[in-house]
Amino acid sequence: MTPSYGGLALEIVVPVYNEEAVLERSITRLAEYLTQEMPSTWKITIADNASTDRTPVIAARLSEHMPNVGYRRLDVKGRGFALRDAWSASDAKVLAYLDVDLSTDLAALPPLVAPLLSGHSDISIGTRLGQSSRVSRGPKREFISRSYNFLLRRTMQVCFSDAQCGFKAIRADVAERLLPHVEDNGWFFDTELLIIAERSGLRIHEIPVDWVDDPDSRVDIRQTALDDLRGMVRVASSLFRGAIPVQAIYAELGRRPVVPPGRPSFFGQVLRFGLVGVASTLAFALLYLMMQGPFGAQEANFLALLITAMGNTAANRRFTFGISGPAKLFTHQIQGLIVFLLAWGITSSSLLILHAIQPDALPSFELLVLTSANVLATLLRFVLLRLWVFRDRRGSNFARILPLNTSAGSNR
Repeated sequence: MTPSYGGLALEIVVPVYNEEAVLERSITRLAEYLTQEMPSTWKITIADNASTDRTPVIAARLSEHMPNVGYRRLDVKGRGFALRDAWSASDAKVLAYLDVDLSTDLAALPPLVAPLLSGHSDISIGTRLGQSSRVSRGPKREFISRSYNFLLRRTMQVCFSDAQCGFKAIRADVAERLLPHVEDNGWFFDTELLIIAERSGLRIHEIPVDWVDDPDSRVDIRQTALDDLRGMVRVASSLFRGAIPVQAIYAELGRRPVVPPGRPSFFGQVLRFGLVGVASTLAFALLYLMMQGPFGAQEANFLALLITAMGNTAANRRFTFGISGPAKLFTHQIQGLIVFLLAWGITSSSLLILHAIQPDALPSFELLVLTSANVLATLLRFVLLRLWVFRDRRGSNFARILPLNTSAGSNR
């Protein structure tokens, strides 16, 4: 499937950093496979991220002696930097990338790019989590990968199954539209790209892959996990604020109507409620410190609690329970304040009761009682927000409509 204009159909970017041990073998194997199995025009680009070993020398030699192999050098690290730089400079119709270790079986490459070359899809990704995927890796990395993707689907409400597999392709016109809105330049780069693409109504094609873990992988799993969590919070915030123009992207490239994300699952609501609670606690501490001097302790405490309670209700309304628009906004705020006062009453009265029973209670025991009361108050707030303030009424509406539809159908 070579483009009708006779140009380059496919460019595969291979990001590398200090890969002198495997670079030549992998690029040679990839080039041989493409020569034998890829009917369209292709090019391989080695994207070097500031390597300090012999990688630049090997990559330059390969680009000089092998046809259809290019080399780009960056002085900064980061897979996102490499892909952004190489994809932005490419004139190919379809852009792809592979990990240099070639952990993914290359037999998946033609079905990966075919939907993009034909114009059927916008992005194509390999998935190690499909039912027919065959994966060989240790239990630790398997657990981390599945946990991350589960967390991603529940919190970001996306449908793609594997955000981290180093085996992806994108149409060049789609990349040109999406890349300016992708902020991350590290390992979270392609996850962020996929979230924006799905929220913009683009079509993401998944293929199951055969994948063998690279025992020499130098990815810092702990740091990568922390960066990914921060990235998820940042992207969620950008989508919430409308900083990413998903409607405009859909108007230009979208394939299906942009439907507002459905109500998060129970697990997703619990997780989001916890994140909002952490943010509210930090905001309360900051506001209290700012207002304690001019207003005094009691007044600062009341004002900080009032402001964070209103912000907490607004954040839970939109982020935790997926409710947007002005409908019942004021009512929700009033109900949220009532819930907050009930929860606050539990925590404040717990110490009063403790001191009435045991006036000389130790500070450690006071902290234990207050912590227990806070746990109870948090559970109460979540239950009341879910079942009263932000109760999902779609089920009851459906129950009222269903008998009418059924009777109408029986009369036809």
